[in-house]
Amino acid sequence: MAELAVIILAGGRSTRMGRDKATIEIDGIPLIRRIHDVVASCQIPPQSTADGERLSPQIYVLTPWEDRYRSILPVSCNFILEQQPDRGPLIAFVQGLAAITASWILLIACDLPNLSTPMIQAGIDRLSSISAQSIAYLPKHSGKGWEPLCGFYRQTCQHSAIEYLNAGGKSFQDWLKTQIVTEFIVTDPTCLLNCNTPADLARMLGDRFPESKSPSTKQSALTPKTE
Repeated sequence: MAELAVIILAGGRSTRMGRDKATIEIDGIPLIRRIHDVVASCQIPPQSTADGERLSPQIYVLTPWEDRYRSILPVSCNFILEQQPDRGPLIAFVQGLAAITASWILLIACDLPNLSTPMIQAGIDRLSSISAQSIAYLPKHSGKGWEPLCGFYRQTCQHSAIEYLNAGGKSFQDWLKTQIVTEFIVTDPTCLLNCNTPADLARMLGDRFPESKSPSTKQSALTPKTE
């Protein structure tokens, strides 16, 4: 398997949530730190390293707001300054690709509270079997096509992405429709649930905390902290 790096996207304005989704705490941990720790716990298979040692992938956060997240994340985490915020995730992704030399890139949104290390590790372990013709290895989102913000991309995909953007394209989904993509079968689709609104977050917390627990436990993650 080729070298692997991770890009965590954290450039959205979180307008539907009403506050920065990346800093919302669940079980006392900000979402962006949860995502980081999930992928940091994964390991690249030994055949991809010279000495046969299993290594964790290098992690990058792509964001216009490094100062906002620097204190939340370990010093080993790298940052890429997003140059064109509010232009959409595909443009941001292409910028991230230009800054990383890894053969495979795992692209993940920062608002996936149920993401799990076993799910991501399963994808990493299968990368060596992906057809050379496939530019990506992605889950499918029921009724919406590919899930572009939780999957693996070959570094070489940036060429077609740039051509698509230069031709006036903007949609991640529309670009992927023009490419060969291998489906990443996810056995637990709840891993792909994201939190876009307070209602999404409330539903997710309702599943996480039984009714027997205090409602204040749920509300603590919904209410911005005051200092």
